[in-house]
Amino acid sequence: MLTLEGLRIEMDDFQLCADLTIKQGSRVAVVGPSGAGKSTLLGALAGFVPITAGRILWEGQNISMLSPAQRPISLLFQDNNLFPHLTAAQNVGLGLRPDLRLSPAQTAQVNEALLRVGLNGMGGRKPAELSGGQQSRVALARMLLRGKPLVLLDEPFSALGPALRVEMLDLVAELMTESGATMLMVTHDPQDALRIAGQTVLVAEGIAHAPQETKALFADPPEALRRYLG
Repeated sequence: MLTLEGLRIEMDDFQLCADLTIKQGSRVAVVGPSGAGKSTLLGALAGFVPITAGRILWEGQNISMLSPAQRPISLLFQDNNLFPHLTAAQNVGLGLRPDLRLSPAQTAQVNEALLRVGLNGMGGRKPAELSGGQQSRVALARMLLRGKPLVLLDEPFSALGPALRVEMLDLVAELMTESGATMLMVTHDPQDALRIAGQTVLVAEGIAHAPQETKALFADPPEALRRYLG
């Protein structure tokens, strides 16, 4: 279970507060106006954005002071963070060992992860030789191998076309169900939230609100969300 207890983030004239709990295994969308703090919230959870007050608890343990590497979190950005000089298999292998000195068993894990995301036989290709959707699959395979229980997605598929984005969302849903991981996904598209997330956190006017049932939230949005949706 993820708990944000009296959390406050302050940067210049920006402030974001959160008091909320997300049950383990939940798939949660994070929505709200541009500049409201959606990505900032994920950055704070991952340890890249400092918090001013409060605590971040995972399964009752305070992880607020842990470094990003020590947190039980995988974070996937829109640009996928692939290294262009490494092959797809090497990029995935980084999820197991940063020095890429993989044992035969770990190499087999990499190949299995590539197979799971539909990239069987493509491990030798570099990112420039892959389509945008295939690059996203490489990043997902690396995330899968890391095996972290809390997965944060920051608009990872916004650059993809509608059909491919739906395909990737469905793949993420499958992977999260298989692993039992808890997922928070920033998205600007209500359809993404409705497709993949049972609950949604609205970030608006300086507050990350407690998660609500996604269908109910979009069926009767509060004023801040209504203004954003137009």
